[in-house]
Amino acid sequence: MTMLDAAHAAVSADPENDTLRLRFYERLADGEMILLLEREVSGGQVEPRVFNLEGGPVVLVFDREERLASFTGGIAPYAALPGRVIAGMLKGQGIGLGVNLGVAPSSMLLPAEALDWLAMALEAGPEAAEGKPEAFHAPKGLPEDLLTGLDAKLAKAAGLASGALLAGVSYRGGRRGHMLAFLDATPGAEDALARAVGEALVFSGVEAGELDVAFLRTGEPGVAAMARVGLRFDLPEPEVPEAPGAPGMRPDKPPKLR
Repeated sequence: MTMLDAAHAAVSADPENDTLRLRFYERLADGEMILLLEREVSGGQVEPRVFNLEGGPVVLVFDREERLASFTGGIAPYAALPGRVIAGMLKGQGIGLGVNLGVAPSSMLLPAEALDWLAMALEAGPEAAEGKPEAFHAPKGLPEDLLTGLDAKLAKAAGLASGALLAGVSYRGGRRGHMLAFLDATPGAEDALARAVGEALVFSGVEAGELDVAFLRTGEPGVAAMARVGLRFDLPEPEVPEAPGAPGMRPDKPPKLR
């Protein structure tokens, strides 16, 4: 069973549960989908194969190559793309999405309106705001789904920051809320990190704007205060390509036999 199968099964067992529906859409957006094409990609142009069904046109995606092969009965042109990219491609075109049709427990049809919603949810960017923090305190009252979602999103942000701190914050003027501060963010990564936080809010069911995002350098005023009372998220280190070595020089890599 794939992660998409599991998310679909959970929704099917409790179709009125908004949290489970959001989790399914998150899995669809984050996962690499195998999109069935009309022909091989040429000149960077991706042309999905469109099926005209009774309920309207649809394109087909699968979360495993073998599931595509099972559906088509053999070799077929395809493109492996994140679900978020496919949703963006189809937004506003009135085309639905067939997911694992007939070949998996997660077989289903998503109407065009569902894809439009997903694309718009993923496009929602952060809004700039200003505020002068006066004090930090332990985070309180945040949904467990949000914390889990943040942890999952930040686990995919390898190398974009050294870590992140989450704490309650009181601003000059009386406003209170929560702040997630990224530490030592890689230049140019700020927008991607802010969007990741926004998606965690959307897919956990928390209204956008309930979590402020800041970018700080280690040693700046406020970092130590946040660290004393907040939660820390450690982002994984980026993978470093393994340097080639002479055969036999590494005990864990014995020379190949010829």
